[in-house]
Amino acid sequence: MSASSGFNDEKGGSSSVGEPEYGHDPASGGIFSSDYKRHDDLKEMLDSNKDSLKLEAMKRIVAMIARGKNASDLFPAVVKNVACKNIEVKKLVYVYLVRYAEEQQDLALLSISTFQRGLKDPNQLIRASALRVLSSIRVTIIVPIMMLAIKEAASDMSPYVRKTAAHAIPKLYSLDPEQKDQLIEVIEKLLADKTTLVAGSVVMAFEEVCPERIDLIHKNYRKLCNLLIDVEEWGQVVIINMLTRYARTQFLNPNINENLLEEGCDKTFYGSDGNDDDEEEKDKGEAAALAKRKPYVMDPDHRLLLRNTKPLLQSRNAAVVMAVAQLYFHLAPKAEVGVIAKALVRLLRSHSEVQYVVLQNVATMTIKRRGMFEPYLKSFYIRSTDPTQIKVLKLEVLTNLANETNISTILREFQTYIKSMDKDFVAATIQAIGRCATNIGEVRDTCLNGLVQLLSNRDELVVAESVVVIKKLLQMQPEKHSDIIKHMAKLTDNIQVPMARASILWLIGEYCEHVPKIAPDVLRKMAKSFTNEEDIVKLQILNLAAKLYLTNSKQTKLLTQYVLNLAKYDQNYDIRDRARFIRQLIVPTEKSGALSKYAKKLFLALKPAPVLESPFKDRDHFQLGSLSHLLNAKAGGYQELPDWPEAAPDPSVRNVEVPEWTKCSSREKRKEKKVEKPFYSDSEGESGPTESADSESYSSGSDSGSGSAESGSGSESQESEEASDSEEEEKDTKKKKKKEELKKPVQRSESSEQSSEEEVRKRARKSKQQKSDSESESDEDDDSDSESIPSESEDSESEVDVKNKKKVQTRVKAVQSKAPPKPVTKESKKEMSLLDLDDFEAAPSPQVTPVNSFLSSSLATDLEGLSLSDSVLSPTAISPPGAQKSYELLHRITGEGLSVEYCFSRQPFGPDTNMVAVQIQFVNSAAADAKNLHMEDVKLQSGMRVKEFPEIELLPAGETATAVMGIDFCDSTQAANFQLCTHSRKFFVSIQPPVGELMKPVFMTENEFKKEQGQLMGMNEITEKLTLGAKCRNEHTIVQKVTAAANLSRVPCGSDKECSPALGLSAPPFPVHRFAGRTASGGSLVLVTVASEEDGAARLTLNCDKMVIGTMLVKDVLLALTQ
Repeated sequence: MSASSGFNDEKGGSSSVGEPEYGHDPASGGIFSSDYKRHDDLKEMLDSNKDSLKLEAMKRIVAMIARGKNASDLFPAVVKNVACKNIEVKKLVYVYLVRYAEEQQDLALLSISTFQRGLKDPNQLIRASALRVLSSIRVTIIVPIMMLAIKEAASDMSPYVRKTAAHAIPKLYSLDPEQKDQLIEVIEKLLADKTTLVAGSVVMAFEEVCPERIDLIHKNYRKLCNLLIDVEEWGQVVIINMLTRYARTQFLNPNINENLLEEGCDKTFYGSDGNDDDEEEKDKGEAAALAKRKPYVMDPDHRLLLRNTKPLLQSRNAAVVMAVAQLYFHLAPKAEVGVIAKALVRLLRSHSEVQYVVLQNVATMTIKRRGMFEPYLKSFYIRSTDPTQIKVLKLEVLTNLANETNISTILREFQTYIKSMDKDFVAATIQAIGRCATNIGEVRDTCLNGLVQLLSNRDELVVAESVVVIKKLLQMQPEKHSDIIKHMAKLTDNIQVPMARASILWLIGEYCEHVPKIAPDVLRKMAKSFTNEEDIVKLQILNLAAKLYLTNSKQTKLLTQYVLNLAKYDQNYDIRDRARFIRQLIVPTEKSGALSKYAKKLFLALKPAPVLESPFKDRDHFQLGSLSHLLNAKAGGYQELPDWPEAAPDPSVRNVEVPEWTKCSSREKRKEKKVEKPFYSDSEGESGPTESADSESYSSGSDSGSGSAESGSGSESQESEEASDSEEEEKDTKKKKKKEELKKPVQRSESSEQSSEEEVRKRARKSKQQKSDSESESDEDDDSDSESIPSESEDSESEVDVKNKKKVQTRVKAVQSKAPPKPVTKESKKEMSLLDLDDFEAAPSPQVTPVNSFLSSSLATDLEGLSLSDSVLSPTAISPPGAQKSYELLHRITGEGLSVEYCFSRQPFGPDTNMVAVQIQFVNSAAADAKNLHMEDVKLQSGMRVKEFPEIELLPAGETATAVMGIDFCDSTQAANFQLCTHSRKFFVSIQPPVGELMKPVFMTENEFKKEQGQLMGMNEITEKLTLGAKCRNEHTIVQKVTAAANLSRVPCGSDKECSPALGLSAPPFPVHRFAGRTASGGSLVLVTVASEEDGAARLTLNCDKMVIGTMLVKDVLLALTQ
C-alpha cells in the first residue's frame, strides 16, 4: 500500500481514492471495473515522477491484459514512459507495446526514435524488447528501419537478441515479401550460429521464408543434429520436422531392397520354361542385373540423424515425441521403426487431447507397420472413462492390429464393448467386428454367427448396425447363408431404423432366388406400409418389387404394379423418378426402348462384395503429426513430404572444414561418448531387431559429427573388397557393443580392444587355412585378411582378450559336409579338440542326422503300436520315415552360383527347446569360393526369436556345407526374414513354416488322450468329413500321411475294437488313429483323431485351444489324406 498511499498524500489525500480501489493483488476484482475513473488514476500514476508508482501502474495494466481486458485507451500514457530509465518499468512498457503497437500504429510511430535508441541499450532484454516492438509495428514505411535493426541484431553478442532477430524475420517477410533475398542472407548467417537458443528460432524463420532453399542447410546439417538434444522443446519440434523433409531429399530410401527377394524368386521361377539357349541367355542377363544391384549402405549422416533424435523419445513434451516418431516412421529402416512404439504408448497415459492426436497417428502407422504395436495390444483396450472419440480411435487401432494369432483375444474384448451404454461406440464396435471378419477369413463364420445373435438384442440400434454389417458379410458367400437371410426377413416387423430395414430389403431382393417363398411375402407386408416408410426404405421396396417381378412375375405382378402406382404419386421426386424408370424398364410396352430386353441383367447383375477398409488407409500421404494428417485435408501452409531420390545426391556438400585446434578435442569427446552406456539402453532390450541396428549406428555414423570427408561411403563407386572390409568391421563393433551391455563397461581405449580381437581372429583364420587342402585358396584368404585388419597397436592379453579368443574360436568352427567326406571329418575333429569344455554354452547346435539313417520304416511302424513310456522311445524318435521335404531358400541364379535349401529336421533344438530346428544346406556351384557365410539384419514379427547358425568361414567351389539354426515362430506361420551374407554380397531371404512344423510330438496313452480331448470340446473342436482314396485306407498309409503333414506322435491304441491288439490278428473294420503334439512355442495341446467309416469315408477331428492354428492344420491334414 506504500505506493498508493504516497500518491494519495501527493494529491491531498482525497477520500474518494481509498485502499480498496488499489489492491495489490492484480487478480482482485477491484481494479478491473469498467469505470473510466480507474483508468484515469492509472494515467496519473504513469505521469508521476516516482518510478515506484509507474511500476505499480504497469504491473496492473499488464495484469489487465493477461485477464483479457482492453487497455488500449492507455496507449498514449504508456508510450511516454518508453524512455524511462528504470529497467523494470521499461520492460513492462515494451510488453504492453508489443501487444498494442499493431492497433495504435500512428502513436507507435511517434516513438520510433526511442525504439531505435533501445536497440543500443546495454541491457540485452531491452535490446530484444525494442526489436520485438519495432517488428510489431505493421507499417510499410519503416521496413528499411526494421531491416537494418534485424541485421544489427543478428550480429549481437547476446544469443537472446539474436533469437529475437530470428523471430522478427517472418514478421518482416509477411509485411514486405520483396525483402526475401536480404532476409535469406540474415537467415544464412543465423543458421551458422552455434548456440542452442538461436537454432530453433532460425529454423522456424527458414521454414516460413525459404523452405525450398535446402542448400542453406547442407553445411549446418551435422551441427543441427548434434545441437538437437539441447535445444528448447518447441525448437526441437521445428528442427525435427525440417530435417525430416531434408533427409527425404538427400538420402536414399533405407527400405529400397525390401522387395528384392520376391522379384528374384519370380524371375527364376518363370525363367525355367522355354528353350535351353533362351534359358542360358536369361540366366546370364539376370545374373548381370543382380550383380549391378548393390546392397544398401546407409549414409553416415542419415544414421547421425536417427541416432541423435532417438533419445528425444523420452522427452516430457508430447509434441517432441510425436515429431521423433514421425521422423522414424518416414526415414528409418523398417527394422528400427519399432523403437517408437513404446514412446507413443507412453503418451496414451496423457490428456485426452494428446491421446486423440497420438491415436490418429498410431492408426495410420498400424496399417503399414502393424508388427511394431502388436506387443502393446493391451494398451489400446478401451476404458469406460474414455471419451467416445478416443474409444472409436482405439477400436480402429485394435482392428488394424488383428491377425490370426490375436483375433480370438480381440473378439472377446469386442463382445464386452457391445454391452456399453455408449450407442455410437457400440455401433463402431459392430463395424469393427465386420472388418475383422472380412480381413481374416478363418473367423468369418464365427463373427457372422455372433452378429446374428445380436439380432435378438433388445437395443434397436445394436440390431440395426448388426443388420448393416451382416449384409456386407453375406455378399461374400450368399449361397451358404440362406438361413440367415430368412432370419433377417422376419425382423422386418420389429426393426424401425431406416438403414437396417433398407439393408434387409436389399438382401432379400438381391438373393431372392435363395428365399423364393419368403421374398413375395416380405414385399406384400412392405406394400402395406409403403406410404409410412422413410425415403431410403421406399427406394429399396421399389428395387425389391422390380427384382421379384423379373424372377417370379406370377406371384408378384399385381403387387409390383400396386407399389409402382403408390410411388408414382409420392412426395419425393427421387422416388417418383425411380418408379417411372422401373416401370418402363421391366414392363415392356410399344414405347419402351431396347433397354427393356436387358432388364434382368441390369437388376440382377453380380455385384462385387464391398471392401471394408480403414478410414486411415490413404492418410499416410500426409506427413504424420501434421494438422493436414489430423484433418485428412490439406491445411494452409502444409508442405508436402518429398519423394526419396533415385540416386544419392553428393554427400560431400555437408562436409565442413574443421580448424586444427578443434580436431583433437572433438576426437577425445567421441571416445568418451563411445565408452559410455547408450542413453536409451533400457528400451533397446525390448525392441528386438532394432537392437542390432542401433548398436551398428554407433560405429557407422560416429565420424560424421566431426565433419570428416568420409561420408561418401554410400556412393555406388565402392569396390566389393572395400564393402566386405566395412561389413567385417561393422560386425566386430556390433559384437563388441553387445558384450559391453552384458558386462560392466571395460575402461580401455577402443583401438586396443579392436586390435586384440582382430589379432585373435587373424590367428584363428591362419590356423584353419593351414589345415585346408588347396594352397592357392589359402593364399587368397591370407591376402584378404591382411587387407581387412587395420594396423593398430597391440595390447597384452587380458581377461577380455582370452574371452574374445574363445568366442572367435567357436565362431570359426563351421558345420561343413563336403562331397568327399574324409578331409572334412578330420578337420572338424581337430577343431572340436581345440574347444574348451568351459565354452560349452557358446558351442554351435549339433549336426542333425536325417531320421531314416537310424530308424527303418518297418521299425518305426512297429514302435508306433507299442505303449511304452520309457525315455528311450522319446516322441521325436517316432517321426515319419523318409527324408524331410526341402524348401528353396536361395536359387543358384539369384545367389550367383550359391544355392541354399532348408528343411525342418524335427529334432529338438539344443540351445532352446521352444525353437524349431531348421537344417540349412549350402551348395557352392560357382567357380569361386564363398567366404564368411552368415546371417544379418534379421526382421521378425513381434515375439519371434532366432538363434543364428555359426558363421561358415569358407565354402570351396563345388562343395556342400550344412548348418542348423533355431527359430521361435511364436506359434504363427509368419515368415522369418533375414539377409544371407557372403564376403561380397547380401541376399534377402525368408523362411516360412508350414503349420505342421510348429508342433513337437507328445507321448501319451489313450486314456490321457481322451481325458485331454474332453477338456477341449465346443469351440476348440473342429470336425471334417472326408473320403479316403483306395490306396490310403490301410493303417500304415494314414499314419504316414498324417505324421508327414504335422510333427505329431502316434497315440498307442488300447481297445480291440479300434485296432488290432497284437501282431498277426486281423485288423478291425473301422480303426481309429490318434495323434498328439504341442505347439513348439506356446505349448498348446494339439489332438488329431482320424476315425475310419464305411466305404472309405472317414471323420477327421482336431482339438486345439488355438482356433487359427487348428483351422490351418485341419486343411493341411485333409489335403494330405485326400491326395
